[in-house]
Amino acid sequence: MNKQLKSVLCVTALLLPSIGFAADLPTTKAPPPPPPAPMWKGFYVGVNAGGTWSNGGSTQVTTYPVSSRFQAAHPDRDIFWTSLNGPLNVGSTNGFIGGLQLGYNWQPGYLNGNLVAGFEADIQGVVPTGNTTRVVNNIWPVSTGGSVWNSLSGNGNMNFLGTVRGRVGYLAMPNLLVFGTGGLAYGNVTYSVDLAQFGFNTAGALNQSAFANANISEVQVGWTAGGGAEWMFMQNWSAKVEYLYYDLGSADLNLNSYAGPLGAGAAVGTSTALWTSSTINPRLTGNLVRAGVNYHFYSAPAAVVAKY
Repeated sequence: MNKQLKSVLCVTALLLPSIGFAADLPTTKAPPPPPPAPMWKGFYVGVNAGGTWSNGGSTQVTTYPVSSRFQAAHPDRDIFWTSLNGPLNVGSTNGFIGGLQLGYNWQPGYLNGNLVAGFEADIQGVVPTGNTTRVVNNIWPVSTGGSVWNSLSGNGNMNFLGTVRGRVGYLAMPNLLVFGTGGLAYGNVTYSVDLAQFGFNTAGALNQSAFANANISEVQVGWTAGGGAEWMFMQNWSAKVEYLYYDLGSADLNLNSYAGPLGAGAAVGTSTALWTSSTINPRLTGNLVRAGVNYHFYSAPAAVVAKY
């Protein structure tokens, strides 16, 4: 028994220095937790700039008979009709855009917190980059002889463009949001259309002319849809790129004019009378590409670093 006790005491004496040395070794601290993901929820405001290009619609202009009453009173004069078919891209406009946006985001917690939904409203001015006038010329024969030459020109410009849209996105990374968007679009559009018609008799001589003009400036309302991506590059600040297609609907322009026969100099049976009456409905659709920067009013909490 004494031999066993002596053995235990000897082993203990040998191990005590080793235990003390191990206690003096440096300890390994757990790594600090990663910083929290950027918080997208809350209000934000920002600025944007980019470009837009659009296409107007086609139109038709028709020259109608003056009236059966006029024809009965002037049986020696041809009463005819002719048509001018487009396309006349009234309202086509290309330009630079720049403006402001305001929005709000929710993070409801779906899809592991990666779903972000919200709304955004924006408005931007449009600076045209070129002449938007379109001209269509055409010559139509008259069934009773002669012809009519039509010249229709149109000019359209958009002064400002705004949208009110919903947004739904997914966080591809904690600081990268990919989203789709759609809603209402509105813009102030100015149109001007000029029509000139010249009648020629069977000998090819000019014996009639008629002119008409229509102007309109109004706010048109339609819809828009598109998508983009937004990157939170630092706390409270994000940058985005976005594409939108918009359709502002159609406007109504009425062209009416009348010009009687030239009279004494025209040969019997070859003079004409023109009465132009037409409604033009240019339709404005277009595309928008822009980049922007947003400031988010909600601040993510600072990262907590554990201390040991």
